[in-house]
Amino acid sequence: MSVGLGILGANGRMGQALLEAGNDDPQAHIAGAFVREQSQLNGLPVETLVKGLQEGAQTLTFTSLSENGDVDVLIDFTLPEGMLAHLDFAVANKIPMVIGTTGLNDAQMQRLHEAAKHIPIVFARNFSVGVNLLLDLVQTAATKFGDDADIEIFEAHHRHKIDAPSGTALAIGEAIADAKGWDHDQVAVYDRSQSEQAKSQKEIGYSVLRAGDIVGEHTAYFALMGERLELTHKASSRMTFARGAVRAAKWVQNKQAGFYSMREVLELGK
Repeated sequence: MSVGLGILGANGRMGQALLEAGNDDPQAHIAGAFVREQSQLNGLPVETLVKGLQEGAQTLTFTSLSENGDVDVLIDFTLPEGMLAHLDFAVANKIPMVIGTTGLNDAQMQRLHEAAKHIPIVFARNFSVGVNLLLDLVQTAATKFGDDADIEIFEAHHRHKIDAPSGTALAIGEAIADAKGWDHDQVAVYDRSQSEQAKSQKEIGYSVLRAGDIVGEHTAYFALMGERLELTHKASSRMTFARGAVRAAKWVQNKQAGFYSMREVLELGK
C-alpha cells in the first residue's frame, strides 16, 4: 500500500529533494506539501518547484500544515523551533514522524522523547545509508585501536549550513565515545585556539569547513604512530538523505509509539 507523505518545509532545498524522492518511490506518494502560512507559495501548484509529479499529485498545491489531508507520515527537516510546533500537531493527530532536524539542544531532544510515548518517531542526524554504516565502522575501529589512537573528526558543508559541528559529525563522535565507554560531552574538543597543552588521547577533536555548495563530507581519523586510518563518507546529492528519509517513512508507518533510529530501519547490528 502506498504511503502518503507529508513534507514539511516543502519549499526548502531539502524539502524539494524530499518531494522528488517521495514522488519517485513506487511505494509512496506525496499527500501534502507544507509551507508556512505566510509563504507566497500557499495555494500554488507543487509543480511550480517540482516537475514530473505522479498523476495523482499533479493537482497538489502548497498548503499550511492545518490542511493535512490524507497524510500517513510527516517528514520534517526544518529548524528546531518549527519542528517542535509540527511535533505537537503530529501528536495531537496521531501521525508518525520522520525527523532529520539538527542542532537540537537537550530540552528539545527531551520533547522528542516525550512525543515518542504517543507516536512512532524515527529521528536521525543523517538518513544516508552510507553514513549509518559508517557509524558502525567507527565503533569497530574505536574498539580495536584501544587507547593507542588519536581521534579527530572533520566535516565540510555548504556555506548556508548553520549548526557546527554538523549533527552527523556529532553522531560519529558519540558513536566512538559510546564504543570506548567515554562521556562524549567530557571528551569533545571544539576549539584549541586557547589551549597550551598537548593533545590528550582521551579526547575527540572536531574540525569544521563551510564553503560553496558542499553537500556533506565527514571523515573520522584514527592516527597512530606509523599509520592512520581514515573513514570517510561523501554525499554528492541531497537525494541521498531524502531517499533514506522516505525509506524510514515507509518503515515507521504502522509501528507502535516509540523513539526509533536508522539502525532499526536498516536492521543494523542484527
